[in-house]
Amino acid sequence: MITRRKLLKNLSAVPVVGGLVGTGMVSACEFSKTDSGAGTEEATRNFFEELGVTPVINAGVTMTFLSGSLMRPEVMAAINSTAHDFANMYQLQDKVGEKIAEMLNVEAAMVTSGAACAMVLGTAATITGMDLKKRRQLPDLLDPRPEVIMQKSHRYVFDQAIPTAGAKIVEVDGAEEMEAAINENTVMALYFNAASGPILHEEFVAIAKRHNVPTFIDAAADVPPKENLFKFQKIGFDLITFSGGKMIRGPQSAGLLFGRKDLIEAAKFNHSPHEAPIGRPMKVNKEEIFGMYAALKAYLELDHEKEWQDWLDRIERIKTKITTIETVSGETHVSPGPANAFPSMLVSWDEEKVKMSPKEVSDALKAENPSIVTNIRRGRDGAADRLSVGVVLLKPEQVDYVAERLADVLSKAV
Repeated sequence: MITRRKLLKNLSAVPVVGGLVGTGMVSACEFSKTDSGAGTEEATRNFFEELGVTPVINAGVTMTFLSGSLMRPEVMAAINSTAHDFANMYQLQDKVGEKIAEMLNVEAAMVTSGAACAMVLGTAATITGMDLKKRRQLPDLLDPRPEVIMQKSHRYVFDQAIPTAGAKIVEVDGAEEMEAAINENTVMALYFNAASGPILHEEFVAIAKRHNVPTFIDAAADVPPKENLFKFQKIGFDLITFSGGKMIRGPQSAGLLFGRKDLIEAAKFNHSPHEAPIGRPMKVNKEEIFGMYAALKAYLELDHEKEWQDWLDRIERIKTKITTIETVSGETHVSPGPANAFPSMLVSWDEEKVKMSPKEVSDALKAENPSIVTNIRRGRDGAADRLSVGVVLLKPEQVDYVAERLADVLSKAV
């Protein structure tokens, strides 16, 4: 049995390794001993405890407020092996971009500080090109302001990146309105992949291409499946972004921007290490660039069918434990996507027998130390809410622990 004490010990790694101990990964301390002579005391230092930060077991989905996902061992190796030397950041971004472009079969690519940064840089690229005077003006542009077209149904919180770069959003509803809205001030058309029509991908791109307007698609959380990394350039989008710190499991503060070479060059022109462009505050350090390259390479080489089966097996292990409690049942649920398109388990019970609501169970697990974060799936059309237990972000040794803690909370409510 895995006790809380043992689990906390496993979670008590230095921040750069945070939560990776116990997965077969080598810690930063092991790399640093040779170069810096770090002793045993430093290697075992518990920063969570020292700072009063509660470690979290993520039995939910990839959320930025929960630090995204845990980095792959290949990412940690890349970070630690490159942390001890300097690099020319222009050269590094170029070289890594070339390799990522090869892996994704696109003209060009770059590493950004997340998908939101990619949206700012992509917008800036369509406004300035390689014009230094325009770059210096961003975002305080003279009238008329550049315009970015979006469908009304695609407006979302992250489209604030567009006015951040100095452009204004023009809403359209349907293909006819999109055609009519394009004018000499239109610099880009933005598509949010998690939204619905009325203009679907292919038609959206076709309309923009007829008017020589670059298209950008935000697909930040939309792997798995792996095929999505290649899907949108085949459709014809000029710029594409994915988050690096979600299921690709790169650094949380990294992302990918890829597509048309001239636009990627203009995006780099608006980014650090150039001095004072709009993207300067969004710099990516060298370790994150190396780490993002390693993460993408590892993700593309992964046996995704095997990983999927492992997720299903985890659900069955937890289900076997909790369904010994009267009226408790578990159902495998696969999100249709496009975001978070992976399996989780929906747990339900008769609240006359187990006298807690799904929210109360979720709150009880969240209040523990380590905190176990689950989600609530809201019932529709009079159906009851259910507890959603995610498995894809759990470390192997956490699967049985989550099952034990969930079973304990439920059994005490009988």
